[in-house]
Amino acid sequence: MSNPFYENEYVFNVLFEAVAEGVVVVDENQTIIITNTAAEKMFGYSKKELMHKPLSVLVPKSFHKNHDSHFKNYYQHSSQRQMGQNRDLFGAHKSGKQIPVEVGLNPFEYDNKKYVMAMVIDITIRKEAELKIINLNADLEQKIGLRTNELNKTVDDLKEEIKKRNKAEAKLKKALKKEKELNELKTKFLSLVSHEFKTPLSGILNAAILIGKYTKSEMQPNREKHLSTIKNKVDYLNRILTEFLSIERLDSGKVNYKFSHFKLSKVVNEVIYNANLLLKIGQRIIYPKNIDEIDLYHDEKIIELIMSNLLHNAIKYSSENSTIGIEIKVKDNWLIMQIKDEGIGIPVEEQNHIFERYFRAENALTLQGTGIGLNIVKGHVDKFGGDISFISAKNLGTTFTIKLPLIKE
Repeated sequence: MSNPFYENEYVFNVLFEAVAEGVVVVDENQTIIITNTAAEKMFGYSKKELMHKPLSVLVPKSFHKNHDSHFKNYYQHSSQRQMGQNRDLFGAHKSGKQIPVEVGLNPFEYDNKKYVMAMVIDITIRKEAELKIINLNADLEQKIGLRTNELNKTVDDLKEEIKKRNKAEAKLKKALKKEKELNELKTKFLSLVSHEFKTPLSGILNAAILIGKYTKSEMQPNREKHLSTIKNKVDYLNRILTEFLSIERLDSGKVNYKFSHFKLSKVVNEVIYNANLLLKIGQRIIYPKNIDEIDLYHDEKIIELIMSNLLHNAIKYSSENSTIGIEIKVKDNWLIMQIKDEGIGIPVEEQNHIFERYFRAENALTLQGTGIGLNIVKGHVDKFGGDISFISAKNLGTTFTIKLPLIKE
């Protein structure tokens, strides 16, 4: 079969051998018409081995089916373009190895026949370089990831350290605030002790001096009057000391409750008897007489302390000719006690502070008192799992309600 390109062989040889790219020319049947040395070297064939062979010898078998349809489509709509845009192309080496290639297609006519010239470039080195770059990028991303994790861990450690420091700082501030409060309480305590002890001690001293002046027998009533004053002042001091001891025990957690069986009426009668000694002119106490059947298993002294404190307050903060009422009942495993007075009441704006230690309402500052009694009562009630509440209005009186759970032996 004659080869039209051989008619001017010298021209073609100069043309094909002058380029570094592999050149392969095929006809409409995909038959190789001519190749240059670069193409033969690239694919490992001699010119004789490729001449008049189908183009498929240079295409990997796995691509034959798609390649045939691509070629026919290109041949029918031929134009100058790069083949395989946006996808990887491979050529088949004589050894069977696949070669990554880049192919440029150039259609042309010669002697009224159409041919396609393929410019083939072996891009193995480029692909290896790209792979190295991909691997380097992957390695870099891995290192960045590791470094990022290390930085994140460092940030997390710093956050944790800041959190610990903030916590320590808050704890220190709390401790400093507590210390400041304790110093203020100590100051209040010393002021309170000096004031509350000074007045009754002065009264005791004056009464003792006056007793010394009443030497005659007919002056016995005067002596008894001053002896009663001394007794009352000593009782008051004893109550203050008892309150201070109660505070210390509550704060230190050293309260040892002593539970025993007793009749509630016994405690009520003792509290009423002692309270009667403090009544102002015209004051009276109304209390239940039908509680003889109420037997309790509790700390008798604490029940007495709670009732005494509230009853003494009711007397102290009520005027002459007023009534103080006590109500007691047992309901649903609770001991419920109410003490109601017609006294000065507690101002609404100060009611939230009434159980705070050393707090005294503005309208009670001129009356003798320590401001710790209600704090102690609430402390004991809370320890028993009980509840203390009140309703009050200024100049209309106050009602305290105490609920204590009944304790089973």
